[in-house]
Amino acid sequence: MFRLLSNEIKIFSIPIYIGVLFLMVIGFNALNINTVEVFSGLFSFTGIALGYFLFNKIGLNYNRHVPFFIYTFIVFAFYEGNLDIGIAFNLFTNAFVLLILTTGEEVFKKNYYLIVGALLALGYLFLPTVWAFTIFVIIHLIATSDKIGLNIFRLVFGFMLVLLSYFGVMYLLGSNSFNSAYLPLISPRFQENYYPLYFLLPVLLMVFYAVANHFIHFNKKSPISRFKYTFILLYTLTQSITIFLYMGTVYEYLLFIALPVSIIVSRALRFMPKYWMQELGLWVVVLSLVLFKIGTFLDIKEIINL
Repeated sequence: MFRLLSNEIKIFSIPIYIGVLFLMVIGFNALNINTVEVFSGLFSFTGIALGYFLFNKIGLNYNRHVPFFIYTFIVFAFYEGNLDIGIAFNLFTNAFVLLILTTGEEVFKKNYYLIVGALLALGYLFLPTVWAFTIFVIIHLIATSDKIGLNIFRLVFGFMLVLLSYFGVMYLLGSNSFNSAYLPLISPRFQENYYPLYFLLPVLLMVFYAVANHFIHFNKKSPISRFKYTFILLYTLTQSITIFLYMGTVYEYLLFIALPVSIIVSRALRFMPKYWMQELGLWVVVLSLVLFKIGTFLDIKEIINL
């Protein structure tokens, strides 16, 4: 299977993967058509679909199917039918922002920093706990922009334009009190029960292996590869901050790192020295994701003890 997925991507691959993912989600009853909100489903699946196109924009998949395959199972494992509208909307805005940031034309990006700021503000209003993504955008802007001050002004202006417009409308509608939810607090208590998260341990080990391999061979990589991988790692780190601080048992937060994790894991498999290791690693990842999905519905430990 790994060898088959290592062939070059055809033009029709992306629609096929999107369709297969949709059927998988429906088949597992993760998407309840009767109860899910239309806007939540629309935003979430649009953002997830954009993720497939981002693989080629980022360019670390080397025209192979493996990241697509892993991404499909990761989304399947973490996606729930009653997805929170805040998470769903931010899946869409994050994907759209990444499409802008991954373009190679600086002229294009600087003209859209105003839109990026507006999208960040909208995402914050829907789900304030995603503030760390704004830090990622600012760091990327500073690292890649030739006119840092001007582009930060555009970003902040777009952000404040949406934010002030929203608060102004709310004031006119009679909502004069400030909602403390817009200042997300960190819970002093950490999660004690890690079921079914420990099923994801093989995926986490793959991520650690890929990151370690990257830094061990860092000097051998091209500057473009270093930049792209740093982009992915920084994005993963900032989203992991959100997950660590605010996820709790809302495992849909893990969808925010579905794209980078699928890229990192696929690269871990690619650099394994033996083919049987690659094949085994791929199916261990798939099995761990399927077990996690089952574990969100059933207590596997109780089933085993029956």
